[in-house]
This record gives sequence, C-alpha cells and structure tokens, in this order.
Amino acid sequence: MKRSFKYRFYPSPQQAEQLNRTFGCVRLVYNRALEARSRKWKVDRHRSSYAQTSAWLTEWKRTDDLAFLNEVSAVPLQQTLRHLQAAFAGFWERRCGYPRYKSKRRSRASAEYTRSAFRWRDGHLTLAKMDAPLDIVWSRPLPTDVEPSTVTVSRDAAGRWYVSLLVEDPTVQALPALDRVVGVDAGITSLVTLSTGEKIANPRHEQADRRKLAKAQRNLSRKEKGSANRAKAQARVGRIHARVADRRRDHLHKLSTRLVRENQAVIIEDLSVRNLLRNHRMARVISDAAWSELRRMLEYKAVWYGRAVIVVDRWFPSSKTCSTCGRINPSMPLTVREWVCPACHTEHDRDVNAAQNILAAGLAERRNACGADVRPHGIPSLRGSRQ
Repeated sequence: MKRSFKYRFYPSPQQAEQLNRTFGCVRLVYNRALEARSRKWKVDRHRSSYAQTSAWLTEWKRTDDLAFLNEVSAVPLQQTLRHLQAAFAGFWERRCGYPRYKSKRRSRASAEYTRSAFRWRDGHLTLAKMDAPLDIVWSRPLPTDVEPSTVTVSRDAAGRWYVSLLVEDPTVQALPALDRVVGVDAGITSLVTLSTGEKIANPRHEQADRRKLAKAQRNLSRKEKGSANRAKAQARVGRIHARVADRRRDHLHKLSTRLVRENQAVIIEDLSVRNLLRNHRMARVISDAAWSELRRMLEYKAVWYGRAVIVVDRWFPSSKTCSTCGRINPSMPLTVREWVCPACHTEHDRDVNAAQNILAAGLAERRNACGADVRPHGIPSLRGSRQ
C-alpha cells in the first residue's frame, strides 16, 4: 500500500531561495505548456502529448529568455508536464473541466521530485541542486526499512514549508470484519447525523475566527501594493486561514477514522457540493463543513482497512421519506426539523430519519448488486426522479 507521510521542515535561506525559484519555474513551464497545447488545438485541431511538451521544454531551455530553467532540477519540470497530461486526460474523459493556468498568488506552491532527483541516506533527505539535507521535524516515524519513491515539497499561504514522502507502507492492514453498518446524513447544524441517532456537532471553525480574519483582511486592504507591510499583512491573513484549515482537517480525520474503524460499511449521500454552493446564503457554512473532504477521507481509509463506502444517489428523497412506512411527503422545507408521518403517525427527527433512510437504501442497493431483489418496502429506486 502506497502511503504519503507529510512533515514540516525549516529550510536554510539558500534552500528557500532555490525552492522558491523551482516553484516559479514549475508554474511557468505548466502555463507555457498549457498555452502551447491550447494554441495547437485551435490552429491544427490536434491533441498534443506529453512527449511533445517534453520536447518543447528542451527547446525552451535553449533560448536566451528561458535559459534560467537550467538553474533548477529538471525533474520537477518534467513532473509538472505529467500533471498537465493527467489534467487533459481527465478533461477528455469528462471527469473534470478544462485545465486552468496556475496563479502566483492563489495556486499551491509545490514541486515533485522522483527518485533520480533526491538522495535518501540514513533518514536524511537531500534534494537535487542542494548541498545539505533538509531540516525535517520528524513528528512521526516512517515505516522501517522503506525508502521514499517520490518527494513533494510545498509552501502554504502562511509561509510554512512541508515535505511529503511517498513510501510503500507494509503496516497498513485490514481490520477485523464487523457486522455494523451505519448511514450518515451530512448537515450544517450537525456536521453528520448517524442512523444510530447520534449527532456530531459542526465545530464551525471558520466562524470562530471570522472576526479576527475580517480585521486582518481590512488591515491588508489598507497597505500599499508591493510594499513590505503588505507582504506582512498577507502572511498574517494566511496564518489565520491556515489555522482554520488545520483545525478543520484534524476534526475530519478523527471523525472519518472513527466511522471506518467502528463500521464495516459507511453509507453516504452523493451530494453535489458545487451546486449547493450556488446558494450564496449557505455557501460559507457549506464550505466550512467540508463534506467533500470528509467523503474523500472515508473512501481512501476504507480501502486501507478493508471497509466499504456505499454512495446513495443524490436524488433519493431521504428527508421526505418516512423510515417506518415508506410514505414520501410532497415537500419538506429546511425549516422543518421534526415532523409526524400522516400515514403511520411516527414522530421523526429530520436528520435521524434521513440517516436511517440512507442506511436502508444503501443496504438494498448493495444486496441487489448480488442478484436478489430485497429492497425494503417503501424505499424507491435509487435512480428515480427527484421525488
């Protein structure tokens, strides 16, 4: 099982200068290759390949204007061309949108080194074009007797440096099988509601630092562009954003690990977060909840530990369906948090009822895949209409 281990490190001034130069070259090569491939398609209607972009890179290095590309390691430049090829492959297969240009201010500053571009000896990592190893803070040990196959160096908006080591981890093993399955309904007041009736509160990390962030952003807006004070103010805003992101990520890791360890299967809804963010009244709290990140964590941790994540169709009316008799209400506004079924007179909590319906629908879909029609009474097809 390939697994990445991320650590913080503190570069020397020379190393920081070299890495910042590498980040800029990586961004420049990516943008130039994207522009060249787009232009070639518009003019010749011909798709470019990775081999062609690699040849273009060789030609660019020979010009006077781009001769500085030779000052950094060639491997990160080749890797960014591979990333661009993967982005185009996803676009051609209609899995994502058209590749976009990398921005100096907004895009992630990172560079990827493969095995030929770094040296790993006795727990010390030395990158190409550098004389000394990186000063890494080993917050957790690497698996014994392993060597990284890929190293990714990055710098976040707060100015913190990280190195991610991709290794073959032999310690990841499947957990003992369980007979527990849980349905999960994502929400805002409660981050998730389980089919067992448990509600896990939404920490709302962004709201806790909202006033501090607003003050820092107002202070940033008053600084003159290009000044040293503006750079300091930008770093202050970045540190606040990083604090919020770190707390949110830590909470989601703990929650996803708990759900995967305690249940053989986790059943969730296929939410279209991008469409939900179009509601400007709810966009901020939906982004803060990070439902997509929680799903991503559940899926890869389920693969690690031999669990399953079952996804219920997004049009399945989990909130409007009575989990007792199966009656579907014609409408259910978000303001209704508790309701009584007109058919069986069962009192329902909106979120708990939705989680129980998600559980039943997920189990029915899983069993039907084995060839038996055992869908619970009253649960409609998962591929039905919005109603």
